[in-house]
Amino acid sequence: MAEKKVKKIKADESKVLAASGKVNVYDLKGDVSGERDLPEIFKNELRTDVIHRAVVAIEANARQPYGPGRWSGSRHSVETWGKGRGVARVQRIKGGSNAAQSPNNVGGRRAHPPKVDKDLGKKINKKEMYLAKVSALGATSSTDLVKARGHQFKDELTMPVVVKDGLESLKSTKDAVEALESIGVYDDVLRAIDGRSVRAGKGKMRGRRYRTPKSLLVVLSKRDCEGGKSLRNLTGVDIATPKSLNASLLAPGGDAGRLMVLSEAALEEIRGWSS
Repeated sequence: MAEKKVKKIKADESKVLAASGKVNVYDLKGDVSGERDLPEIFKNELRTDVIHRAVVAIEANARQPYGPGRWSGSRHSVETWGKGRGVARVQRIKGGSNAAQSPNNVGGRRAHPPKVDKDLGKKINKKEMYLAKVSALGATSSTDLVKARGHQFKDELTMPVVVKDGLESLKSTKDAVEALESIGVYDDVLRAIDGRSVRAGKGKMRGRRYRTPKSLLVVLSKRDCEGGKSLRNLTGVDIATPKSLNASLLAPGGDAGRLMVLSEAALEEIRGWSS
């Protein structure tokens, strides 16, 4: 997998992503119900190079091996006419004159097809993977980086957006939409809906017709709670738990600063990483 250029994000050249140290806690109506200290792990240095390397490795290791069937392009009864006829000495269908089976013929086999035993993955050190995760986690606390990534939200919101645990008990997607609208982050879901487009190239014929922008990352204490089932239906929204967080979820494409919404319980679980 070819590595792409690391996108440079302007953020005042001070690479430490420590915000004010406190974040507001919002209820489902969008009102501020209290404050919480931001865990120290959110104040790590921004390392775009390590984040990009980790995301490339995660995506490479998720690729599925592929290749043609063993006899693809070779299921013909062929013979060669040999020399002396003034035509190419390629294999031809028996009883006819159409060339077949050779790599340079229409419908023939491939000369050097991809092999399923090829290792498509990339190696990365465990400490680098962890550094990428905590660096990308810290980027979610910077309003400038979140805006630079293109996310849309109310200007007065503190990053990351912490919501009371009622977020995990939402009964339906309709309730989830109402809660996100009240908090002030639903505009980002609309951005993902409007940005959905038909993919360029042959991928549109291979089960991946549409490209959808990434929207909210919702972090809950349990993935299979009612709130998770309600929120996962929204376009561009990813559901995760603190244990399942990685650089690819926190910085899709290697671009740090994803708009993250998390419950109080999830925030406390992340706080335990620092202790």
